[in-house]
Amino acid sequence: MNRKNASPRHGSLSIGLHWLMLILIAVVYACIELKGNFPKGSETRELLKQWHFMLGLSVFALVWLRLLARALSPTPAIEPPLPTWQALPAKLMHLALYALMIGAPLAGWLILSAAGKPIPFFGLELPALIGPDKELAGQIKELHELAGTAGYWLIGLHAIAGLYHHYVARDNTLTRMLPGRN
Repeated sequence: MNRKNASPRHGSLSIGLHWLMLILIAVVYACIELKGNFPKGSETRELLKQWHFMLGLSVFALVWLRLLARALSPTPAIEPPLPTWQALPAKLMHLALYALMIGAPLAGWLILSAAGKPIPFFGLELPALIGPDKELAGQIKELHELAGTAGYWLIGLHAIAGLYHHYVARDNTLTRMLPGRN
């Protein structure tokens, strides 16, 4: 099993983290969207909120491992190389996705902290990052929801770009990250 990124594909660690985080993020979004289908205070609604928190914090933990793996292993080259006009938007997209994977869960943790609520994490209770402040909790919640909306767009554009590169540009952008043999 090749954990390091080896040209022409990413290593198994990077590939595994990419797809695991996609699944986690999809479930985080599903939990928060489905919660609205249940009455306030109901057991199912509260359970969906708890899973939203815990899985969001899992994304926050895993993104640091993903960044470490990225720093330790070179990114495989795109073949044929990207046109110059695509290189900067590609880098900005990746930066925006990493900012989302760090910022949205961190904002969620700050919301719970400022609201004076427990921060659940698979049987543990994480410490509050800031003291109770209801007004601040509301302001951070607005930013968190804005990040969530932006995330839909970023993830959608990222997926469309991967398909564009595979089917139109016919480069190896998508196949570098597909599971399979390394």
